[in-house]
Amino acid sequence: MAKKRQNKRTQNYKKQIGQVPGALIYTGNKLDNKLHLHAFDYSDEEYKEADLPTVEDAFNFKDSETVTWFNLNGLNFIDQIEKIGQHYNLHPLILEDIVNTSQRPKIDEYNDYFFIVLKMMYYDESETIVSEQVSMVMGKNYVLTFQEAEGDVFDGLRERIRHKKGRIRGEGSDYLLYALIDAIVDHYYAIIETMGNKIEDLEDELFTGLTQEEISQQIQNLKREILKIRRAIFPLREIINRLEKSEGSLIDEKTTHYFRDVYDHVIQVTENIDIYREMIWSLMDMYMTTISNKMNEVMKVLTIMATIFIPLTFIAGVYGMNFKNMPELDSQDGYYIVWAVMIVIFIGMIVYFKRKKWL
Repeated sequence: MAKKRQNKRTQNYKKQIGQVPGALIYTGNKLDNKLHLHAFDYSDEEYKEADLPTVEDAFNFKDSETVTWFNLNGLNFIDQIEKIGQHYNLHPLILEDIVNTSQRPKIDEYNDYFFIVLKMMYYDESETIVSEQVSMVMGKNYVLTFQEAEGDVFDGLRERIRHKKGRIRGEGSDYLLYALIDAIVDHYYAIIETMGNKIEDLEDELFTGLTQEEISQQIQNLKREILKIRRAIFPLREIINRLEKSEGSLIDEKTTHYFRDVYDHVIQVTENIDIYREMIWSLMDMYMTTISNKMNEVMKVLTIMATIFIPLTFIAGVYGMNFKNMPELDSQDGYYIVWAVMIVIFIGMIVYFKRKKWL
């Protein structure tokens, strides 16, 4: 499995080699996805929501005074993404990063828009981490989001827009960007909480009847998961920090307070990640110590058995020699006497080991 994952990553990178900068090459594996276009257009007084048949239907919202959130699911539809890029005057390198699903979380600031790449993460029904890249473009009165497939963590935000809950309908596109990032960060808390429960459960299972192979596999899975989470979350500090300290006109000063709050949440999550990472390494040390203790117990039993039989073997060896003038050979009760001596030595050593608490 590890080899297959490595080959897949290497294949994605090889697709980029030798290509013209800005060439759009989808590096994911969800080629059977259907294109899904969804738009929210809202103000404090009203809102509109619609599934759009074509990307051209979203172009009418660009210059409106209302705030528009346009979401595209299906990064394999390169031609549709190119049309969006041409209409919104997006840099070709941005379009390249949108369809590159192995892109590291980052932020790029242009004259009239921000481009942000984040990793949306959640646990599926089998408690396996699902990571999907979400690309965002925030300009004046609009936010574009690009996802690989349907299903995300923004349902709560959609309900707030529909039912005018909170401040979302009365604010601009910068606040919408904050709300999208905040929804992703909130789900990181759920990821961390589940990770903590997994670590605690594994701590208890270390001393139960699980096999060494099962414990080792679970520890390795946790290590991979925590590294995956860490790679997704740590770059967020730089992203939020740049949004908070942006001097452009796209971020309102009052919105920076909300970005500062998200920054605090990211710091808290990263601190928990470091703690859980240390706990996982401690689990590995504890696991190795448990194996060593079990091995020591086995070696102790074998050593005690060997120590008991050393004098018995010596006596048996002495009386196994075929010399004619050995004095005990002519004794009528010699056989029984030797057995008695060997039994006394055996019992005496057992008692001695008990007193020393070696048994």
